[in-house]
Amino acid sequence: MNSNIDYNGLRDSAVSLVTDVPHLTADLANVSALLFTTLPTLNWAGFYLSEGDKLVLGPFQGKPACIEIPYGRGVCGTAAKEDRTVVVADVHKFPGHIACDGASLSEIVIPLHKDGKVFGVLDIDSPVTDRFSDVDRAGLESVVKALESVLPL
Repeated sequence: MNSNIDYNGLRDSAVSLVTDVPHLTADLANVSALLFTTLPTLNWAGFYLSEGDKLVLGPFQGKPACIEIPYGRGVCGTAAKEDRTVVVADVHKFPGHIACDGASLSEIVIPLHKDGKVFGVLDIDSPVTDRFSDVDRAGLESVVKALESVLPL
């Protein structure tokens, strides 16, 4: 899917929402809301945060979600364990996909870092197959990288 999103503007908006706000939960909630209301054709946008060898549900927008995801399991756990962005065009073809919302067809997950280690992930789902392009990937990675420098991690 081609994206006409102004990712530079989205990154700047996300940074301005959280700069000098020392409340991680509130910051991540606002970023989730910004992404969910700005990006088209999404059904979930939010964060999972690392606790030991698993990810635990953080602030999000969308339907109720899985609460815990072990590192290495599903798209989120794979992105966290391998410390890399994972883009899945069709979640039904991803081995071990965890279906929190049966309407989700594609997904992008980007690791969030603190002190060089995975602190959590940004998880975005869409009810459209092959929703996330290389432009979306690069744009969302730039949003996450900018957030890492201003969030109170």
